Amino acid sequence: MKRSTFLLAACAASLLTALPAAHAADAFPSRPLTLVIPFPPGGPTDAMARTLAAEMKDRLGQPMIVENRAGAGGNIGAEYVARAEADGHTLMFGTSGPLAINKSLYRKISYDPVKSFAPVIQVGYLPNILVVNPALPVKNVPELVAYARANPGKLSYASSGNGASSHLAGVLFNSVAGTDLQHIPYKGTGPALNDLLGNQVSMTFTDILTALPYVKAGKLRALGVATVARSQALPDVPTISEQGYKGYDVSVFFGIVAPAGTPADRIAKLNHAFAEVLHSPKVKQMFASQGLETPADTSPQKLGQFIATESVKWKDVVQKSGAQLD
Repeated sequence: MKRSTFLLAACAASLLTALPAAHAADAFPSRPLTLVIPFPPGGPTDAMARTLAAEMKDRLGQPMIVENRAGAGGNIGAEYVARAEADGHTLMFGTSGPLAINKSLYRKISYDPVKSFAPVIQVGYLPNILVVNPALPVKNVPELVAYARANPGKLSYASSGNGASSHLAGVLFNSVAGTDLQHIPYKGTGPALNDLLGNQVSMTFTDILTALPYVKAGKLRALGVATVARSQALPDVPTISEQGYKGYDVSVFFGIVAPAGTPADRIAKLNHAFAEVLHSPKVKQMFASQGLETPADTSPQKLGQFIATESVKWKDVVQKSGAQLD
């Protein structure tokens, strides 16, 4: 009995000694987290990601370090995160490009937006808007379509470059509206807007944050919002969908993902923390003022479904555009 009692006591002591070590091993996060932005510093994506990252320490107990890994339309940062250790400490603040469009647009890409990542949360989406130079004699989308059909080959739309969402938005519009708007690619949004303001091109599809000051100043005319629901930033501007092209939806979405294989409990903890930040009055008001629309469902499953759906949609549009990038 004495020997049995001794053995039981020894086992109990061993278990008690092991518990703190096991707890420490399971603790998450156990070190600072890294939020990779696959674009250069200074843009709207960078600003949003940094806003979220700054709020995470209070909720996770560890700082979140922002790291810009730009290049190849977001592919360099995406590939880095796809190859990272799947422990929840490395995340990506992705957009429509690396999370949906690039797989079909680039000839060589070493990750799959559906298979290579574990969705964490959809941050929101920035609606695109169809704007024209005020000299164009149209006030809404039906008038634009009628004018384009009556003047084939005459109207052009500017984009920030081949394969950009502003390019593919026009491809999709031509497809659903039966028009032949001519694509004029530029090296960036700035030059494209300058030529639109100077009436060198007829129109562009750009994000609402960029277009808003020009629309309010009367320098550009907004014909339609390129999402299925109206924008909070321009509630009086109807959607293209409600003007006869049901389902037309071209927005830039933002989502946070981790490497595939990241444990589900860690994904859940990250999702809860990010959701708290997104619904905080400070961040909610800040993002709304920038035109960002937030989804009702912020679950990881919803983001996963959304990425899969967007990937299929943009594959078809890219094929119709003929655009291919190295």
